[in-house]
Amino acid sequence: MTSTHDNNHSDCIVIIPMYNEKENAAGIIDAVIALPHEFDILVIDDNSPDGTANIVKAKQKEFPGRVHLIQREGKLGLGSAYITGFKWSVENKYDYIFEMDADFSHDPKDLLKLYDACANNGADMSIGSRYITGVNVVNWPMGRVLMSYYASKYVRFITGMKIHDTTAGFVCYTRRVLEALPLDNIRFKGYAFQIEMKFTAYKYGFKITEVPIVFVNRVLGESKMSSGIFGEAVFGVIKLKMSSWFKKYPDYSKK
Repeated sequence: MTSTHDNNHSDCIVIIPMYNEKENAAGIIDAVIALPHEFDILVIDDNSPDGTANIVKAKQKEFPGRVHLIQREGKLGLGSAYITGFKWSVENKYDYIFEMDADFSHDPKDLLKLYDACANNGADMSIGSRYITGVNVVNWPMGRVLMSYYASKYVRFITGMKIHDTTAGFVCYTRRVLEALPLDNIRFKGYAFQIEMKFTAYKYGFKITEVPIVFVNRVLGESKMSSGIFGEAVFGVIKLKMSSWFKKYPDYSKK
């Protein structure tokens, strides 16, 4: 795919939402910047009381033009953080836009695999998948592994998507996907946001590829998972599927 962005920045941007990530913020930025392909970084900080934003600002001085920061007034949820990041990235003409956690549960080196799937192998969207080659999760309690694994199976069953890891939060979107999707209509905030984005891209006929990764549970800082987030995913999926019966989706598979 030919690049249409200007020459002042990379063709890739990694969106990393952060809330109280002072233990991880500097490390994750350094790890992404150190990769052999140039990835810029956009941190969305939801007014972390622990000073996360100040750490990011220090990194902005260290890597001018490579690290960007959007500070929001409060904790507005993962989904809205990504939507904010997507819009900013599209406006700034990045060709490949990535979602990644701040806590090293996603190996920054795997960004290269996701990039390769879209830039060189024709995918519109690539997903870092924990479940395409079995269960590749390290340090999770067995209950959470089973919950996540069967949640993905359940979503696959209800929605008909041929995706093994439907709740994955490690994703590369090409700009054409984010320009096409109705971002203001994406309703869900937590893990169901990830499902809704994939489902919508799937219904639009975009080519979605899964790339096997190993997911490692966070070592530093606090997990943001809660049963409310999980409940939203379970019931949200049924709502998502039912509302899709009454919608007409454009077909991007031929474009």
